[in-house]
This record gives sequence, structure tokens and C-alpha cells, in this order.
Amino acid sequence: MNAKTFIVAGLVGGIVNWLLGWLFYGIIFADFFPQPEESSKTMVFILLGCMTFALFMSYIYNKWAQISTLATGAKAGAVIGLFMALFYNFFNMAMNSEMTYEMFGVDLAISIVMTALTGAVIGAISGKMNAS
Repeated sequence: MNAKTFIVAGLVGGIVNWLLGWLFYGIIFADFFPQPEESSKTMVFILLGCMTFALFMSYIYNKWAQISTLATGAKAGAVIGLFMALFYNFFNMAMNSEMTYEMFGVDLAISIVMTALTGAVIGAISGKMNAS
């Protein structure tokens, strides 16, 4: 595994994931989901979470799966997003009394799309960097 590819693809993927989260949760579905408290601390931790998740995906793509195209990155990302969202939302349903089945379904769909797009970026960058 090329460490430079892993890091660059992961960091760019993290920025993409963060921007998509802002678009989906902060703008498009802002009235549907509870919004976090506005503070710089909150945004830092959200960004760190996005970076961690994208680096995790980049590690899987580069170390184990050799995913290096936009299409395979998107497909793998969608599958990862499906299982991560199911995991998260099942626990959220159990622990959060405000969580509804509708929120579960919408979050599941958003997560699949966001992770597919993040995975596509990571796959494409990994392919371009490994080819040079």
C-alpha cells in the first residue's frame, strides 16, 4: 500500500464527505433532522469524524480491496454506507426516543448516497495516484 495515496485519497474523501453532510443534513434535510448545537467545537468534531471515516475507507480500498476506479469505489462505498447506516440507525432507534422509522429510512438513503460518492472520489484518486 502506498502511504501517500492512502493519505491523500482519505483526506480528499473526508472533505467530500463533510461537504456532502453539510449539504444533506445542514441544508436539504435541515428541517427533518435535529441540528447540532452551533459551535466551533461541534464542527471540528464533525470534520474529524468525516476524516476518520474517509481514511478508514481509503485504507480498505488501498490495502485490502485494491479499489482504484470511480465506479468500483462508488459500489463499494454504497455497500459500506448501507451497513454503517444500518448499524448506526438500529442503535439510534433503540437509544433515542425521538428517532422515527421515517428518519431511519431517510438517513439510510442519505448515508448510502454520501458514502457512494465519497467512495467514488477515494477510488478515482487512488487509481490516478497509483497509475503515476
